[in-house]
Amino acid sequence: MRALRILLVLLVVVGGIFVAVDRVAVHLAESEAEDRVSISGGSAGKTEISIKGFPFLTQVAASRLDRVDVSLSGMRTEAGGRAVRVDEVRAELYDVKLGAGYSTATAARATGTAIVSYKDLTAAADDGVTVAYGGDGKVKVTGTVEVLGRSISRSVLSTVTQVDGDTVKVRADEVPGEGIPGVEQLVRQKTDFERDIDGLPKGLELRKTQVTEKGLEIALEGSDVSLTG
Repeated sequence: MRALRILLVLLVVVGGIFVAVDRVAVHLAESEAEDRVSISGGSAGKTEISIKGFPFLTQVAASRLDRVDVSLSGMRTEAGGRAVRVDEVRAELYDVKLGAGYSTATAARATGTAIVSYKDLTAAADDGVTVAYGGDGKVKVTGTVEVLGRSISRSVLSTVTQVDGDTVKVRADEVPGEGIPGVEQLVRQKTDFERDIDGLPKGLELRKTQVTEKGLEIALEGSDVSLTG
């Protein structure tokens, strides 16, 4: 009986050591992975990696991770001469295969969400244009146009759609004074615009856009998603 107690104590101690070592290994791996994540055509202000699943060491031995959560904040990319900032990107990557020497990591599938604030949408729009929440799934776009030598400010409610894969399109539903020759075109030149949201990890693509009070929420999805370029 005494020998059994000793064996049980040893198993608990060894198990505790294994768990501790496993958690330390996860922390080190997450820190290393954060430095290796790359995005094409842009840059990220901060990257956070969270490796899920237990035990981690057996997953590494098999060169395959069950799930990895990635968070990118302050991501910037260039589109049509305008800088586009994505406030936050969160993605869950599943069945992540590690390459030789752990130099690459590719997920079989991934889902996630990107948030573009109205402040950042305004910065990405043309000069003198502001973008705000318009309610009921619309954005409110305000711009100043020149009509017969006078500066006139116009606000429109616009629909936001995702087109051509990675392009977000903002287009006014109706334009005040659109019956006046030339006015609609002048207003739309200010209030209607398209911007690319690229620079995401390779394989992660835009699927759906939704207007919220916080900003433009973009659903992401992909397969064979690469974290290392």
